[in-house]
Amino acid sequence: MTQNIDPNLLEPPSALQTHLGYRLIAWSTDFARIELPLEPFLMNRQGLPHGGIHATLLDTAMGFCGCYTGDPARQQMALTLSLTVNYLGQAKGTRLVAEARRTGGGKSTYFAEGIVRDDNGTHIATGTGVFRLRRDQVQ
Repeated sequence: MTQNIDPNLLEPPSALQTHLGYRLIAWSTDFARIELPLEPFLMNRQGLPHGGIHATLLDTAMGFCGCYTGDPARQQMALTLSLTVNYLGQAKGTRLVAEARRTGGGKSTYFAEGIVRDDNGTHIATGTGVFRLRRDQVQ
């Protein structure tokens, strides 16, 4: 997948992002895409990506999809209030891709939905979430 995000909008990676190795590869109003190469340390005892990885990707993508400002000088943060994950299939590919869309909300709270697929297109997990925008974090 090609990166179609303004490099001026990219934030320094969080410690978790650095540790796991995921990247924000697309970000626009009400949309975000995260990509994670599958590595042995991400697997569970069955040799599959741990379910917590799917949840992390969904939470991250849904968090970003509601925080896009388009202005590098105006960073917006959010807190997860509720997260539901549904596991659908097993990853067979070499990376996971999570896509999320903001589906509604107001000034301080928004709703989002997301999906995780592997690079073969297999649907791995879906999720929904409720997020609160942090007014004290807008820069």
